[in-house]
Parts: sequence; C-alpha cells; structure tokens
Amino acid sequence: MTQTHTLALPGVDLVYDVRGPLPPADGQPPLLMIGQPMAADGFATLAGLFPDRTVVTYDPRGLGRSVRTDGGTDNTPQQQAADLHALIKALGTGPVDVFGSSGGAVTALELVATHPADVATLVAHEPPISSALPDAEGADRARAFFNDAYESKGWGAGMAAFIAMTSWQGEFTDEFFAQPAPDPAMFGMPTGDDGTRDDPLLSKRSWAVTDYRPDPAALAAAPTRIVIAVGEESAGTYTARTAVATAALLGQDARVFPSHHGGFLGGEHGYAGKPEEFAARLRQVLTSA
Repeated sequence: MTQTHTLALPGVDLVYDVRGPLPPADGQPPLLMIGQPMAADGFATLAGLFPDRTVVTYDPRGLGRSVRTDGGTDNTPQQQAADLHALIKALGTGPVDVFGSSGGAVTALELVATHPADVATLVAHEPPISSALPDAEGADRARAFFNDAYESKGWGAGMAAFIAMTSWQGEFTDEFFAQPAPDPAMFGMPTGDDGTRDDPLLSKRSWAVTDYRPDPAALAAAPTRIVIAVGEESAGTYTARTAVATAALLGQDARVFPSHHGGFLGGEHGYAGKPEEFAARLRQVLTSA
C-alpha cells in the first residue's frame, strides 16, 4: 500500500510516496529511490520488486508534483540534497539506504558529503559527473551541442542530439563534433517546435548536475558505504565513463549492473531495461558487506 505525503519546505511543497510501514516492520532501513530529472513515477517497477522493504520515492523540487514557490527554475545537487535531508528527518527512522539514478546519484553523493549520518548504504548508478573525465572539456562541449539544438529547433531536435551524445562511444573527439546534427525523425521524435524551452534535461536548468565536483575526502570520511554502479550495456558511453571515473576518485571499481542507464525501468518512459535482474543485483549489493 502506498501513502502519499507532502512536506512543506521553504520554497517547495515536496511530495513523496511511502510503500510499506514506517518505521519498517523488519528493522531494515527504508530504501529511498531518487532520480533527476526523473520523478517518482520512474521507480514504479523497481519499487514493486522490493515488497519486503519500505520504499520511499519523491518528486524533486520543481519536478512532477513538487511545486516550487520560490520562483526558481534551476536544479542543483546542493538544494536537492538539503531537501532530502529534510525528508529523511521527516521519516523519523534514522539512516536510510539510497539508490540514486543518474542525476539522483549526483544528489545522493552530495547528501552523503554534507549529511553523512543520513545514509547507511548508497548505490549511485551512473552519476553524470563530467569533471571526473579526462575529456571533461569535450563533455561540456557535447552538452552544449544538444542544448544548442534544443534552443534553436525545439524538443525533438534537442532530444535527438542528446541521444547522439549519450550513445557516443569513448571520448568526445573532433569526430563527434564533425558529425551533422541528427534528424529527430530517425528516433521517432517530433520535427516541429512547440516553442517551449523549459525541459529540465535539455535546457540549462540542470547544468549544475553535470558540473558537480564530488568531495572525495568528505565521502571517505562518511560512515556511509558507497557503491558506484554502471550498466553492463552502457560500456564506453558518457555515463558509463563518468561512473567508472567517479568510482576511481573514491578508490574503488564500479560495480556492474544488468542492462543500461535505465536498466531498472519497466514500461516507464518507453525505455525498458531488465528490472527483475537489476533488482536482484541491487538487493545483493545492499545486503552484502
């Protein structure tokens, strides 16, 4: 049974969902699943595969049901980590386990660095941290590549360019930038322009996520067990490379998970992975020493 709650915070009414009892009946910590810019609905399949755990999902500030009242539009790991700290305090259960996907993994790393007592185990899946890469400057140029397409031609063109960037193998060399902008129709994307420019993924609103610089010393000092994860099908792509590089910053190897960047997805967002296999691996990692 899922219960939906609203936490009133400065500048936002933060909406979150709790599947299972609080406090958990078996003494295990709640399992908090977080994404960015994905909201709680993207975790529907994965949460359902943990019927024995109390699972908490939420809509980040300004996304989905979490309506902002501060007039802001930017999405920063620092603000979202502060929101999560307040949410964990409201749960009243002590430290939680966290599965963070993509930008959610970045927020989770900031949460551990700034509020280390909040998290028992963190599994950070493919955090897109460009600063960890040897070709960080190229990654920033590649980000500008899809943002320029979005700003000039709209959502379809921007998303097609985003797919080209995130599926590129290896470093962003001159070969990447010499290729023509992809046709959105190739990916089944609309070729028209509806005039909107507020997409949290394609606009500059979430650039603070990929600009984030983790603090290895703070993360090493935290009591949290941190596991950086990478999808087996992601090898060589941008988020796989950032995952491997971030793990190296923390003195570890990235743990390989089934499927791709969205490997935990079922039918959500039309990007299905292998959710049952993914959940089994996540359960194994959460319960292993």
